This record gives sequence, structure tokens and C-alpha cells, in this order.
Amino acid sequence: MATRFPSHQLSSGLYVSGRPEQPAKERPPTMSSRAVPYTGGDVKKSGELGKMFDIPGVGSGSGSNSGSGPVPGHPPVLKPTRLSNSSQQTSGSVRSGPNSGPVKKTSGSGPMAVLQPTGLITSGPLGSSAGRRPGQPDPTGQSGKVVYGPAVTSLTEERRFGFKVSKVAMWAFLVMVLMGLVVGVFLMVAVKKALILVMVVAVFVPVVIIFLWNLAWRKRGLLRFLREYPSSELREPIDGQYVKVTGVVTCGSIPLESPFQKVPRCVYVSAELYEYRGWGGKLANPQHHFFTWGCRNSEKYVADFYISDAATGLRALVKAGYGARVVPFVKSETVVDVTKNNKDLSPNFLSWLSDRSLSSDDRVMRLKEGYIKEGSTVSVMGVVRRNENVVMIVPPREPTSTGCRWASCLLPTYVEGLILTCQENQNVDVIAV
Repeated sequence: MATRFPSHQLSSGLYVSGRPEQPAKERPPTMSSRAVPYTGGDVKKSGELGKMFDIPGVGSGSGSNSGSGPVPGHPPVLKPTRLSNSSQQTSGSVRSGPNSGPVKKTSGSGPMAVLQPTGLITSGPLGSSAGRRPGQPDPTGQSGKVVYGPAVTSLTEERRFGFKVSKVAMWAFLVMVLMGLVVGVFLMVAVKKALILVMVVAVFVPVVIIFLWNLAWRKRGLLRFLREYPSSELREPIDGQYVKVTGVVTCGSIPLESPFQKVPRCVYVSAELYEYRGWGGKLANPQHHFFTWGCRNSEKYVADFYISDAATGLRALVKAGYGARVVPFVKSETVVDVTKNNKDLSPNFLSWLSDRSLSSDDRVMRLKEGYIKEGSTVSVMGVVRRNENVVMIVPPREPTSTGCRWASCLLPTYVEGLILTCQENQNVDVIAV
């Protein structure tokens, strides 16, 4: 008679209920937890985490295995234990598969993050080129010349300002002057009276005097115009409006360093080497005249920075980097003055000349340096651009004109680019921001 419950016979001849036991199948390997020794924050003792960042572990080297024994001075590592089926299903352990293994490096995603001994993941150690952002200063040596990237604007050209007078008008005026002189001389010879020539000269002499006056005083008139231009608050101007903003500056993503004195965290730096040419002296540049100072080497750099409105405290980004047109009016101070009586050059100045491949022979030289440190109060004149909550000041497309200043007898003067002025004495310590 058949039974409802299955049974089977053992090797001893005894019948028991239940089905015969099936041979156990080979279980897939699993990753189990193990006790990790205390490392005290040292990544070299952290095992697999250090291998992910190519940091050698303690005792690793040729012919040795970092995981072959316990770490000296720490409790022994417990061996991994086999988990039961129930624990495998509910413990959430990760099973090995074809995608498991050590992390591979990628060549197109940038430099690999470096894990510091403190456990912080940064873009690279200080001073390393691997973690340097584009445009950051790349020093060629401890005291060498700093080379900036494309994010920093190199102001190699002279300041772009001049008279707002067209060339056609200037040529027409010169033709009229020549014609007036010719007619005056002809009438003087024909009538045999010098009164006509005197009248012609009396008409054109004031015009020539005004022209020479503008050549001599146009820069001072421009600086006066910039000082008298009213400042605006950042919350007032609309998009596309030309404004002047006065406030405290802070460095952007790329702080600058002065070329000679190595002043850190600047938004603008400059260094100009002048040489005096006497009778038969050497030329500093092709336009160098006798008994004058000529510029032999000039370095001017400016990068993007922030300016905080003094009235409202709002902050705007000044787009002065990436080749923007910038016209700085920053007073430079003489830091090195070499005369015939002072021929012993300082080692720092000799190193500065050597880094720029400049000779240090018997010359009368003067090095001037200017900079705008973080925390200085400056004035910026440009066009406001608003993008959601971001306020930017960019260079204008059209030149800025001062207009005709009748009280000073000055013709209209134009300035092309973003105007940056600083009236503070840079030798005085400013407030660090």
C-alpha cells in the first residue's frame, strides 16, 4: 500500500521518512567582511583603499605582499568566515562577477584625485602640475618667472586712448592751415603789406596752441574725468548699461603674484624695466631718444576678479581675463634704482634679469612695479551683464569718450576697453578678504 509520505532506505538498512539527500552544489564565491585594523588616518595602512590611488602599503615592495601578514603593533586580522544561505540572502553582500576587480584609470577624465594622509580627496598636492587648473601660474623655478595660461590676460599693448577726432578732420585742418599760409604770403607780396600775413597767423596760432595743450594734458584730463564720473550701485543698472562701480576686490579662481616682490593674491600685477640713454648710450627700444628713459621690458597681467559694491555689498564678476581689453591706471612704485654710483646689484634683481634673459652690464636702470592686492578699493568702468542671479562687468564694444571739456580746453578723448583705476598706495597694508 502506497504511503503519502516518501521514505528511503539508508545504507544500514533502516528506513526513514523523507527524500534522499542530494549532493550539495558548489556555491558561488562571496565577498565577506573582515575585521580591519585601525590605521590612525594613514592611507598606506588602509589596504585596498590605498591601492585604488596607487599608494604603496606598509611593507609593500618587490618580493613582499602587503596582505601576507598582520600589521605590526595592531591586533591580528580575523580570517573571513563562510556565511550561511540565510545570511547570504539578507546580508546584502556583493557577489563577485565579471565587473568586479580593481578600479582602472581613465585617461580622458583629467588627473586622478590624490588621497591625502588626512583622508581628504583633493585635485592634487600643492605645487604639483597634475592638479593645476588651466590658467593657474606655472612657476619655472623657485625664483623663476611665472608663466600664466590663457585665462590670464597679458597686456602687451600700450593703453588705448587718444583724441576722438577723425583722420579726415585732421587732414582737412592741415590743408586749411597750409592754404592760409600760402594765400597770406601771396597777398603780402602782391600788396606789399605784412598785415595780412599777421592776421592769418593770428587765426591759426590759437588752434596750434590748443592742439599742443591737449597733447600735454590729455592724460591728466582723462584721469580727472574718470575720478569725477559718478559711481553706481550694482542693484540699479540694467543689462547692457555702462556704469562705474567702486568697491573692494577679491581674487577669482586664479590669483596673481607680483613679478619682483612676489606679493601674493593680486588681481593685477605689472613690472616695467626702464633704462636711461645718455649721449651715445644703448637703446632700450627702437623709439628710445637721447637723454630720456626708455622701457626695455614690460610685464602686465590681469585676471577675472570680483568686486563688492561699497554701498550695497553686492558682488559682481569682472571679466578681465581670457584676452579681454583692459586699460589699467595703476600707479607703479620704483623698487630698484641702479645708478653709476650704485653698480652692485642685489642677487634678487640679478636673478630677475636672468630669468628674462636680460643683460646686467653697465647701465642706468630703474625697475617699477605695480599691483592691486586683494582687499584694495578700486573703480571699474564697463558694461553690466545679468544672467539670472549672476552680475558681470564686461568690456564695452564701443570706445568710451570723455566728451569735449570746454572748461579745460580739452578735446574729446576716447578709451577702448575695460577701465581699471586704483588710487590707493600699495605699500600700505590693505584689509585681507
